[in-house]
Amino acid sequence: MGLSVDNIVKKYGENTVVDHLSFEMNEPGVFALLGTNGAGKTTSIRIILGMLAADGGEVTWDGKRFLAAEKPVGYLAEERGLYPKYKIIDQLVYFCTLRGMNKEGALKTLDYWFERLNVTEYKQKRAEQLSKGNQQKMQLIAALAPNPELIVLDEPLSGLDPVNAELFKSVIREEIKQNKYIIMSSHQMATIEEFCKDIVMLNKGKTVLQGNLNTIKKGYGRVKLTVKAEGDITQLARECELTVTEDTPNGTSFNVKSEEQAHRLLKMIMDNKIPLIKYELREPSLNEIFIEKAGDKNEG
Repeated sequence: MGLSVDNIVKKYGENTVVDHLSFEMNEPGVFALLGTNGAGKTTSIRIILGMLAADGGEVTWDGKRFLAAEKPVGYLAEERGLYPKYKIIDQLVYFCTLRGMNKEGALKTLDYWFERLNVTEYKQKRAEQLSKGNQQKMQLIAALAPNPELIVLDEPLSGLDPVNAELFKSVIREEIKQNKYIIMSSHQMATIEEFCKDIVMLNKGKTVLQGNLNTIKKGYGRVKLTVKAEGDITQLARECELTVTEDTPNGTSFNVKSEEQAHRLLKMIMDNKIPLIKYELREPSLNEIFIEKAGDKNEG
């Protein structure tokens, strides 16, 4: 049955930060919790993990009340959570023992993760001596070393350069192959599309979109057109009643009402013998859907 979040509510005075959030993870995989800053994502995560008490609703695992202290859970918080003056190795061993590992087993497991994340040279360093990216790696090690069944990743790629972001992604893929349950919160929509099957999107604590990501995108249809040509297609687009939404060196983008409208522009480009470099008719990206559902027009 997995994890079930049923109508959780959190209020601070008159302000409802999480307003009846519900979702289920019935099988291993990656679930996305999305929203703008202040939408209630981190509060929801803290309630799920028992770090905050809810004002309503419940969280269960296999039908029983979920207590993170009784189940192996890995949590990578968005905020840095290391003690700056203490050695990394001492901190991580301590964190592992809190999750039921003995010191010998913890050291062996940590050696694997230090090597996997290319940070062996830093294990005797104090946390304050590490860059933000390497501190992020150490926190990921702390989350994964106890081999948890449920992993919560809050902005896991925040502040990472492209090389280390890809390293984190490779680790996440490995955890997926091991049939882990993973909740991911991120502002990087491309990363969410890469990993997540199901999503819930919050705006001011309320759920504004929920379901299978592929199904959601298919529901919009192929309404986004990007064209790049070696010539001016502005007049042809006007004749097709198309309005430019974005114009970049990578192409000109339009919203289309139907595929026929897009195909008409393609035919006109070909008839006018304008060299065509790119023609892409697609469903909206998650980033475009996110802006529509949680953008400024929905803030009031």
